[in-house]
Amino acid sequence: MDYTHKSVLLDESINGLNIKPDGIYVDATLGGGGHTYEILKQVTTGKVIGIDQDDYAIGKASEKLKEFKNFIPVRNNFHNIEEILKDLNIDKIDGIMFDLGVSSFQLDIPERGFSYNYDMPLDMRMDKSQTTTARHIVNGYEENELVRILRDYGEENWAARIAKFIVQERELEFIETTGQLVSIIKKAIPKQVRQDGSHPAKRTFQAIRIEVNKELEILENTMKNSVEHLNVGGRICVITFHSLEDRIIKNTFVDLNKDCICPPEFPQCICDHRRKLKIITKKPIVPSQEELTENNRARSAKLRIGERM
Repeated sequence: MDYTHKSVLLDESINGLNIKPDGIYVDATLGGGGHTYEILKQVTTGKVIGIDQDDYAIGKASEKLKEFKNFIPVRNNFHNIEEILKDLNIDKIDGIMFDLGVSSFQLDIPERGFSYNYDMPLDMRMDKSQTTTARHIVNGYEENELVRILRDYGEENWAARIAKFIVQERELEFIETTGQLVSIIKKAIPKQVRQDGSHPAKRTFQAIRIEVNKELEILENTMKNSVEHLNVGGRICVITFHSLEDRIIKNTFVDLNKDCICPPEFPQCICDHRRKLKIITKKPIVPSQEELTENNRARSAKLRIGERM
């Protein structure tokens, strides 16, 4: 199956990287290669590293970018950025790009089990070599654990009721497919609520996907490690798609922007902590109306940019 991939906030993020032709840049979320392609067009004598834990993404992007001899694909999790750069004998980079969340082709290939629009086996793994799938979580987590992830990761108002219905249904029959799960969610959420707004399964599927791939757990440390490897003046650009991600990025940028982290009651600074990041975007950049018209999936995107001090 082929797929259509539209990179979100493409011009804004590429401009935000402030690219130098001889620089070293990392696209930590290679996906369909859209952002990487635009970076490569400007990096003539430097290097561009594309990271993705999905072997399908690596294969598709490598084919798309084969004309560029300075492109280095790496199948790994961006959480391992230090290890990745060390293996490539690279200490400092001039920019790094993160386009968080699920890729278009992961949603559009039904067999991956990310989408509530197709009835397929529950999977949702970005890295297909890992053992834990959505099926394990839906059928194996205790009710209180399901409530926690639906509430914390999906910001789902009906978390307790959906978790209760999942547990009741799985006692009768193992929940194997996305279609079964959607049916349960629709039973759990009152009809009058379902008639208003987005798909009733959207928040639940988001929450389970985040839990399967441990997406939020690694974000803060990954951002801090990435900034450590930036040259002075190097840029970090991060696109988020929901408030949980954006809050982590915003707070991490604020922490890296602090000159002192001593408790307020200390009479003088003793921490020797120095500001590492200048925040370029005081408020996040959001898609234009034109982009939203062309690409509905961009509607919740926010871009934050920082520069190494």
